[in-house]
Amino acid sequence: MKCKSMSSIVCAAVFALVASVAHAEQSSDKPYDGSWESLQEMPVPAWFDDGKIGIFIHWGPYSVVGYRKGGRGYSEHMPKLMYHDPKHYYPYVKERWGACPPEFGYKNIIPEFKAENWNPDEWAELFAEVGAKYVVLTAEHHDGWANWDSDLTPWNAVDKGPKRDLVGDLGKAVRAKGLKYAPSYHRERHSGFFAKAPHVVHGEPRDDIAEEIKRMPEAAMLYGPEFSFNKAFVDDYVARWKEIQTKYQPDMLWMDDFPIYTRDGNQVRQGVAKPEIQYFDDQVRGMITDFMNDGAARGADVYVNNKGKNRNWPDGVGCLEKDNLKLKVIGPKWQSCTTFGTSFGYLEGDQYKSVERVLHEMIEVVSRNGNFLINIGPKADGTLVPEQVERLRAMGDWLRINGAAIYGSRYWKECEQQDEHLAFTTNGKNLYAIKLKEPTTPFTITGTAGWQAKQVKSVRLLGSTANVKWKMTPGGLQITPPADLGASQFAWSFEIVTTEEQHHPNVIQHDADKALKGTGKVDLDGNVK
Repeated sequence: MKCKSMSSIVCAAVFALVASVAHAEQSSDKPYDGSWESLQEMPVPAWFDDGKIGIFIHWGPYSVVGYRKGGRGYSEHMPKLMYHDPKHYYPYVKERWGACPPEFGYKNIIPEFKAENWNPDEWAELFAEVGAKYVVLTAEHHDGWANWDSDLTPWNAVDKGPKRDLVGDLGKAVRAKGLKYAPSYHRERHSGFFAKAPHVVHGEPRDDIAEEIKRMPEAAMLYGPEFSFNKAFVDDYVARWKEIQTKYQPDMLWMDDFPIYTRDGNQVRQGVAKPEIQYFDDQVRGMITDFMNDGAARGADVYVNNKGKNRNWPDGVGCLEKDNLKLKVIGPKWQSCTTFGTSFGYLEGDQYKSVERVLHEMIEVVSRNGNFLINIGPKADGTLVPEQVERLRAMGDWLRINGAAIYGSRYWKECEQQDEHLAFTTNGKNLYAIKLKEPTTPFTITGTAGWQAKQVKSVRLLGSTANVKWKMTPGGLQITPPADLGASQFAWSFEIVTTEEQHHPNVIQHDADKALKGTGKVDLDGNVK
């Protein structure tokens, strides 16, 4: 029997916190001792480094709405934005549902999130077909809704809305296809999501939120119950992740930006933190430590992400990550959670990138030591958006032909050659020169200048049976594309088999600040600056 009274939730949170801290007090047989320095030694798992391609899924009650002012941006933030901008959103909500806050608020939309047409096996089959190697589903976004079977909040997908364990059911389906699985966790920003001030240590709910809670006390567990980074919030934060970890054994601990680390007088990574935020950081460090040691105890190679241009953790703790990230250089292991359009959650009428642009982004990310975590935003009933499926299938078509240039690959000494629209990857002694513009004339790879002809054993175009002519010139390897470019579209991979290892591990820009320099500026709500 589930027990979800306020007292039981606090007790569960404290119990999980004690367990987490106990795990952080490492014994000699555990690889991580609870320090950031120890966590900086975590290796990149082979499944992550080799897999390259993941599917991100933003799905929750906000998917019912599918709307944002202006028709662009992160629609999954609509639960917050409707209270933040009532002049715009309240008339929209009233026209659609017949009432607006405080009579009708976000909590009242949740019954329409039913997932009635959802088939997790069909999703898993699609993800495997299009070449994904891991899947990240939002377990909890900033809105306080739990997509799993939670004993810590009544606002979960088993007790309300779909009335089924979305996290658990999808996990079973994707793992049956051999894919890795990571329910993502975004609660670090929840205390300010429905508050008057979003990124402060101690806040208070917006007036209409407070009125909704007054009229329906249970709503406190959705919108709050805490609107501050007090001990109760932090303990509950750890407890919820511990519940996910215990029930679903994720392959990755995915967390979002921690804006409070650099706001309201805090600069946590520079050693400046208010007591509440220092406590938060300490407990999260214990939470990560527990997750990594739990993975080690199970024999699972687990991993962590390090989100934001202002990284949550010290550099080296997990992979660098930012929304629609496009490094211009070869960086330390990183990941781009990338959108097909402007939103992560379902947004009706969103403007989508072309197939060509999506494929080129994927190739460029991989060539720079990154992973491509491409996002979909399903509708509330569990059906997928046709434009997104079209782009997923185009990725799959390309990867089936050119997968040798992507899976298991590593970066070369150069990531690109702009004058010839080339991106480069390597795999052992093979160099892959990926042409991002249709190859109709001979081109020279300047990075091979000085090579001897005997260093090249063969050159072929993936997806084509035609012979490829090549020769060494003073400027480097010159390739003459065949007239028949084969089955590939939008990008063409030339496999150059050589006599030497082509991976150059010493060319990484290890300084993350320098690696991130010049990348796109997008704020926490998805607004391009």
